[in-house]
Amino acid sequence: MNVYSDLGSQEARVVAVNLSEKKGERKRPISWGQLRVDHGLVGDAHAGNWHRQVSLLAEESIAKMQRLGLDVAAGDFAENLTTKGIDLVALPIGTRLSIGDALVEVTQIGKECHTRCAIYQQAGDCVMPKEGIFVRVVTAGKVESGSPVIIL
Repeated sequence: MNVYSDLGSQEARVVAVNLSEKKGERKRPISWGQLRVDHGLVGDAHAGNWHRQVSLLAEESIAKMQRLGLDVAAGDFAENLTTKGIDLVALPIGTRLSIGDALVEVTQIGKECHTRCAIYQQAGDCVMPKEGIFVRVVTAGKVESGSPVIIL
């Protein structure tokens, strides 16, 4: 199984680090973030000692929604890390990733969307419930745009 997208010699990487201080808000890009063990992204409202500490969504998934005519970008799907060059949903639960200085472990693929978000209302669909993944932080570290994402 090839979990890397066809990017030629380009490696998988983080293209945006996003956070929101309150739940229910769109996440905004920040220049860098700190992932903390048993917590997640420092300063993010969704962080905590549970299995969904950090959320990831591929830039390729966001592009699907843009092709439907939506004006969306990194963070608009409430993902903490926007990635490029890796097929996130192909990663089995338990897969460990090195992201920047941090080590994380995949804990969940997708999620149930209990309430239809604004994106679903606009497009009749949303990629985060099907294509977003969640990880827990195993080793703390700094992440920023351009940080490599390496499958261990």
